[in-house]
Amino acid sequence: MKRSMVNKLLENAKQLLSNNGFALPEFGYWSLSEWEQADTETIQKTMLGWDVTDFGCDDFYSMGAVLFTIRNGELKSNLGTPYAEKIIIIPDGGRLPLHCHKTKTEDIINRGGGTFWIQLYLSKSDGQVDRENDVTVYCDGIKKTFGPGERVEISKGNSITLTPGLYHVFGASNGDTVVGEVSSVNDDITDNYFAETVSRFSSIEEDEPALHPLCNEYERLFGN
Repeated sequence: MKRSMVNKLLENAKQLLSNNGFALPEFGYWSLSEWEQADTETIQKTMLGWDVTDFGCDDFYSMGAVLFTIRNGELKSNLGTPYAEKIIIIPDGGRLPLHCHKTKTEDIINRGGGTFWIQLYLSKSDGQVDRENDVTVYCDGIKKTFGPGERVEISKGNSITLTPGLYHVFGASNGDTVVGEVSSVNDDITDNYFAETVSRFSSIEEDEPALHPLCNEYERLFGN
């Protein structure tokens, strides 16, 4: 991805959040100079902040997302919080790749915009995707069962709880969609298990200055 595209996506994300009455913490709007002047050790080590990815597929609008981690912790150092919260902006017609987590439990919430949809699969004993058996989950405390890969639409204000080992792919239709995530501590480095050939973070071609740093760039930019 080009930095100019990343910057454009960040501006669009901030506008979409504003349109839906959602404000970020102050560091979400900091310039690079403001980052350099602040004590951001906890922010950096718990990977709070912006994240823009096309999962290495070079087609953001079919598979990509803009994310902002608001709260998170680092279990080994006891930094941050023992839980995490994210906002995920998915473009209309786009999706995230099929994946699961081995340790994270998460509520995925439609916070506004278009329609949020999700497809679910169990894991086999060998960790592969089970495309044959039904999936039972809780949606805001209500127990529901879906067929493997059944497309489930989550309307605004509603959510679905995903437990460890549950494969899921989700996306947006009928407009760019703001998706919330409230979970146990989030580890994007070691706890994403993809069933598609993708990469979690994207390579960026520097064709203009960065509007905001991304969470996987802190060490390179600030040396911490």
